[in-house]
Amino acid sequence: MLSNSMVRARTVTALCALALLFSSCSSVEPWQNEPVGEEVNVAFVVDHNLLYLPSVTIDNRAGRYFFSTASPRTVLDPRLVAELHGPKSSYVLRIGEREALQFNPVSLNLGSTGDAMLGADVWGNHAISIDYVSGLLTYQKEGIHPGLMTLYNFDAQPMVNVDLDGRQISAIVDTASPETLELPGPIAGRRTAHVTIAGSDLGSVDIAIAPGLTQPRLGNRLLSKFLVSIDYGRRVVGLWRDPRVK
Repeated sequence: MLSNSMVRARTVTALCALALLFSSCSSVEPWQNEPVGEEVNVAFVVDHNLLYLPSVTIDNRAGRYFFSTASPRTVLDPRLVAELHGPKSSYVLRIGEREALQFNPVSLNLGSTGDAMLGADVWGNHAISIDYVSGLLTYQKEGIHPGLMTLYNFDAQPMVNVDLDGRQISAIVDTASPETLELPGPIAGRRTAHVTIAGSDLGSVDIAIAPGLTQPRLGNRLLSKFLVSIDYGRRVVGLWRDPRVK
């Protein structure tokens, strides 16, 4: 079984290589009174604090597919490419019986982490929402329903503001990171910091210092305290503190 640090290191290595290639508990959701357009719910499971989609297929093949909100391109492991008789100009991600999404991936060795890392390209100009408590990824053709969410605009990768020891920084929303918060630094290590996100005081948090990073990254250990929506077309991230999570 891989340790969290090993998984994180392999995931960060993959992402860096890819970049070189180009209140009280409540059940009320923030968009409760918003109109719901055409949406598709996909269940995910959490393994080593990464999010996997066991029910989706790529070219009708099931596999160990996880997703990265921050990666602009989908990555297929060379072993999967060979099994799918590739490389090809396009592949099809099938979400249940309702949606077939075409994408043009890159190939990169993902080691034992997974067979594919689904990036932003599969969602096109549409949106996704992540409900960690329910284990649901929602594909939203008509965009997110912001409701009571705190909204952040972004230019390239999805980013939000984080208050770190009273200092505001911008962090990439990265579901391919099993960490809390990762900061660039010359030497790998850990430290504690007081963290506030979207007006929610998370207290003292153990964070990682990761050589090789160029920007801070917000990972699943903190993202899981929120409902997370990303509208890739409008380039907006929405966060809502989930009262079901302490």
